[in-house]
Amino acid sequence: MNEAENKQADVVVNNYATIDDFQKIEIKMGTVISVVPVEGADKLYILEVDLNEEKYRQILSGIREYVQPEDLIGKQFPFVTNLAPRMLRGHESQGMILAGSDENGLALLNPTKPLINGTRLR
Repeated sequence: MNEAENKQADVVVNNYATIDDFQKIEIKMGTVISVVPVEGADKLYILEVDLNEEKYRQILSGIREYVQPEDLIGKQFPFVTNLAPRMLRGHESQGMILAGSDENGLALLNPTKPLINGTRLR
């Protein structure tokens, strides 16, 4: 292999996650209990999420321009639950909702049938 092929091979190998990498990410199903817009922030909602824990989890999400509160409340979505807490606009976020976006907009992921809140996704 020449030097350019070696560099390309390194890039391809470095883009793969191992099963160990994937297992470090904790993704759990949760139900959105309430949605509050963050004052002074056009994109942020504060989601109160039932993950079948002792108390509801507060998760901030920048989906406000794409989704109305009524599209979230009472519905289940997958959440990354083992991210380090992060402060956004003076509010602590304790996770992240999973979503995808393309030129057609944002899509949230929903289960095809309800799962017990806190179910770990694999």
